[in-house]
Amino acid sequence: MTDMPKTTLHLQGREQRPLIAIDDFWSDPDALREDAASLRMTAIGPHYPGVRAEVPPRLAETMRRRIAPLLAKHFGLDPAPAVSEAYYSLVTTAPTDLAPIQRLPHFDGVEQRRIAVLLFLGHGEQGGTAFYRQRSTGFESVDASRLDPFKTALEAGVQAHGMPEASYIAGDTPLYECVAVQPARFNRALVYAGNTLHCAYLPPEVVLNSDPLAGRLTLNLFLFDD
Repeated sequence: MTDMPKTTLHLQGREQRPLIAIDDFWSDPDALREDAASLRMTAIGPHYPGVRAEVPPRLAETMRRRIAPLLAKHFGLDPAPAVSEAYYSLVTTAPTDLAPIQRLPHFDGVEQRRIAVLLFLGHGEQGGTAFYRQRSTGFESVDASRLDPFKTALEAGVQAHGMPEASYIAGDTPLYECVAVQPARFNRALVYAGNTLHCAYLPPEVVLNSDPLAGRLTLNLFLFDD
C-alpha cells in the first residue's frame, strides 16, 4: 500500500468528536467488491438492515495497521485496538420492513477504546453516514456514565412521540437532531469512535439492490479491546 492520501479530520457537533475521512483508501477497491460478491451474505444480528459476510482476518488486520497512526494521533489510542469484527455489509431491507430498533440512531458500545471503520464500496448514489444528538439529554456519544440516562430519555421520548415510522432516518426527528452527515464516496473510509450516535444516511434516492456489485456495499471494521 502507498502512503495514505487525502485524509481529512472533522470535529463534529458540540462535543467535537473526531472523525477521519480518507479518500482513495484502498489500492484495489474493485478486488474487495469481487471478494464480497463471491461470498454468501446472510443476516447477522437484529440491528443491521441487510446481509453480511465476514472479511478475511488478514485483510482486516492490514486495514487496522493502516489506520493505527491516525488512531494514535487523533484518538490517543496507541497501540490501536484489536479487530473485534469485520464484515462486508449490504443494505437490503426495504424501509417499510425496518424493525423499530433500525429506525433510530445507535452506538456500537460504550467503551472508550471502541473504533468503527466504514469503507464505502458502492458506485452511484449511496447516501452516507449521519451523526446525531439526543435532543432531551444533548448526548452525541454514550459512555458508561451516560447509558442509564440515555435509555431513560429514549423511553420517555418514545412514549411521548411514538416510534418513528418505518423508514430510514434522513435528518432531524422529534427525538434526535442531526449534527453531521458524511457523504458516501467510492473507496472513502470513515473512522470514528464507536460510542457516537450514528446511523446510515439513506435518503429515498438511494436504490437498494441485493447484488453486492450494484447495491450499497460497505466494509465495516470494528476495533475494540479492554
